[in-house]
Amino acid sequence: MIVMENVYFTYPNGVEALRGIDLKIEDGEFIAIMGQNGAGKTTLVKHMNGLLKPTRGRVLVDGVETTKVSVAKLARKVGLVFQNPDHQLFSETVEDEIRFALKNFGFDEETIKKRVDWALNLLDLERYRNVSPFMLSGGERKRVALASVLAWDPSIIILDEPTIGQDYRQKERLRQFIMQLNQQGKTIIIVTHDVEFVAECSPKILLMREGKIIAEGEAREILTDEPLLYQASISMPEIAKIFKNLSAFGLPSKVIDVYEAANILYERLGDAR
Repeated sequence: MIVMENVYFTYPNGVEALRGIDLKIEDGEFIAIMGQNGAGKTTLVKHMNGLLKPTRGRVLVDGVETTKVSVAKLARKVGLVFQNPDHQLFSETVEDEIRFALKNFGFDEETIKKRVDWALNLLDLERYRNVSPFMLSGGERKRVALASVLAWDPSIIILDEPTIGQDYRQKERLRQFIMQLNQQGKTIIIVTHDVEFVAECSPKILLMREGKIIAEGEAREILTDEPLLYQASISMPEIAKIFKNLSAFGLPSKVIDVYEAANILYERLGDAR
């Protein structure tokens, strides 16, 4: 569980990035944090693994205050994949990148080999095993960073803009994988502007604006509330826009993902026949 109590954070240049955040994330929840650039989303999640410490207030992970434990110890429990993978990668090969944290966390060699092989296969990186991560595309480097975190099996996984640089096939694979991890009991937190991806995942959503959480709720409710989305500078998903207009013809108005939309239309077309 992650608990934030009246958290404020001000950067050295005087920018107040978080302003009175109160938040509780239960074990096994799936959360999407959304909002305009500069809303405080990345600052917020960096407090969850101790990379940043509150200027005021406190953050607790499983009952332990982040100011009283090392980042390395928190990282064993809270894995964070940065928005820019180049801020995370440094090893000479993809395999070495994935091995690094496992070795530092004290895994034995046999387990390290199994976890590296698992992560490479999982994220379609086996062919890059002996390649420098810096020779890969942005999307591939993003998958290497994700593999390096997943390999040590943290109970809380934070993904900052995970779909950037990924094509549709990789996004769909990522979506299915995230859903599978969540079903296994992992706490998943994503920071994203990708409303279509969020709509198809349907997590709980936190909307942020100017360092504050302005709304919290289920995806179907948040992503169909146009005035609220406008406040957070977020666009409504395309499917939601379409069904908002189709509601005049008796179709549901709060439809956000393509799978549900297809089922509704198939049923309606069947009725028409």
